[in-house]
Amino acid sequence: MPFETITDTSAPLRLWADPATIDERALTQLRNVADLRWTHAVAVMPDVHVGIGATVGSVIAMRGAVSPAAVGVDIGCGMTAQLTSLRADQLPDDLSKLRADIEKAIPVGQGAHKHSVDVNHLDTGLRGWHQFWTGFDDLTAQHVLHRKGRVMQQLGTLGGGNHFIEVCLDTENRVWLMLHSGSRSIGNDLAQYHIAKAKDLPHNADLPDPDLAVFVTGEPTMDAYRRDLFWAQDYARRNRAVMMALLRGVIAKHVRKVSFEPEISCHHNYVAEEVHGGTEVLVTRKGAIRAGSGELGIIPGSMGASSFIVRGLGSDAALRSASHGAGRRMSRMQARRQFNARDLVEQTKGVECRKDGGVVDEIPAAYKDIDQVMAQQSDLVTVEARLKQIICVKG
Repeated sequence: MPFETITDTSAPLRLWADPATIDERALTQLRNVADLRWTHAVAVMPDVHVGIGATVGSVIAMRGAVSPAAVGVDIGCGMTAQLTSLRADQLPDDLSKLRADIEKAIPVGQGAHKHSVDVNHLDTGLRGWHQFWTGFDDLTAQHVLHRKGRVMQQLGTLGGGNHFIEVCLDTENRVWLMLHSGSRSIGNDLAQYHIAKAKDLPHNADLPDPDLAVFVTGEPTMDAYRRDLFWAQDYARRNRAVMMALLRGVIAKHVRKVSFEPEISCHHNYVAEEVHGGTEVLVTRKGAIRAGSGELGIIPGSMGASSFIVRGLGSDAALRSASHGAGRRMSRMQARRQFNARDLVEQTKGVECRKDGGVVDEIPAAYKDIDQVMAQQSDLVTVEARLKQIICVKG
């Protein structure tokens, strides 16, 4: 059950986070969203923290409207995980070589493939590639069309920040592969373009925060946003599928006779058409996963912490959602001021990963306690597997 339901807003605001621990700026953002005339309901996840316009860790259901800022600028960002047939003792003794080969196969940070990945000779499990790329040519944000070559070369790349590729062990010492990434620069470009467009619409003139500007159903601007949005969400899904196929290839080169279970994949920055309380709504999950009854999802911890494969319990009060991870408890700037590379080495003992100043802002102490986050949403998901990384690749 939620910690608290705030009822003095236009739409119900249900919190799975202790209000006393939520930043005042985040509470203001949540109230602003719940008071919009289009909002049907808001569910707040335990990893909630300040975002642009709308908080990260919130699920917002709107009637006939959608706010691009409530999706986030990394459209379609999400997770993929896959159980292998391997046990811990079957992995190479030298994990640094395996990490280096992963980094060689999958560009990280600002990197891109020298040539676009030949998806026709890669087992991604996805079809419709020609139609997908034709969809790029039909994007309404015309200014991105000349970047198609770069967009194609970034397909199958990780990016930076909190994105990662991991090799993990569960409590039975089974080996899992897991990765976190989104729609790369094209998703950001499309999001920024449409956020700016929304701010110029007359019906958004009196909003408490200009970043909450919405598109309204039936208007050409909404049609244009949905067209670009759903393409970017598909790009993110395909990006993860390509990376996972490349990652499987690396593992197979290091270990003979390995097999893989079906992938588990979920967005956590996206829009979906759903029905809640008998009302058709557009649901934005910004730092949240769908957790419908029986649905599998992934909730990662920070670098050096546990992650979880979960099964949704279908909580209607939470708009059938759960958190997307631990959530930051301090900004990147704060983390860089407070910690250094020595702290990072100490907090990532036992993990083969970067331990330099370039990723100090991703130090585990910059994030909330994942076990506490999981405890606060025990009525939203059940845990299927607890994972601990032994290799972590970051940009």
